[in-house]
Amino acid sequence: MASAMPEHHKAIRAIAYLEASKGAVVLLAATGLLSLVHKDVIAVAAAMIEHLHLNPASKYPEIFLDLAARVQDTKLVLLAAGATLYSCVRFAEAYGLFFERAWAEVLAAASGAIYVPFEVLELLRKPTWHGAALFGVNIVIVAVMVHALVRRRQKVPSSSS
Repeated sequence: MASAMPEHHKAIRAIAYLEASKGAVVLLAATGLLSLVHKDVIAVAAAMIEHLHLNPASKYPEIFLDLAARVQDTKLVLLAAGATLYSCVRFAEAYGLFFERAWAEVLAAASGAIYVPFEVLELLRKPTWHGAALFGVNIVIVAVMVHALVRRRQKVPSSSS
């Protein structure tokens, strides 16, 4: 039995769910940052490194510990505020896409397209399978949004006589 919803509507809904998921993940990260305010961030970082059975003297754990040593409560709050703002934009975009609003389609196309040059440069510099996959997903999202905008434009009757 065929679904009543056309394929392009399903694609836009799927992108809406993806954007809502991104917003939720970033909101969780913001909550995590706020939970570190007034805590010994170095001790938390050291405990994470120990829990993951990493050598604290090796390159990346050492960088992580160095960053943790420089974190201040005001920086954590500002990072959490920025993450919350980003999350709100993603939730608004998801809402607009779910209800197929033109402004959300423009936002999704623009916010996806802005990453394309950086993704291409990264793939040229250091190609990886996950970089290629992210690039592919992003290109599909931009294409779906541009297609939706073109369809929307074709539905609007011309005002010229």
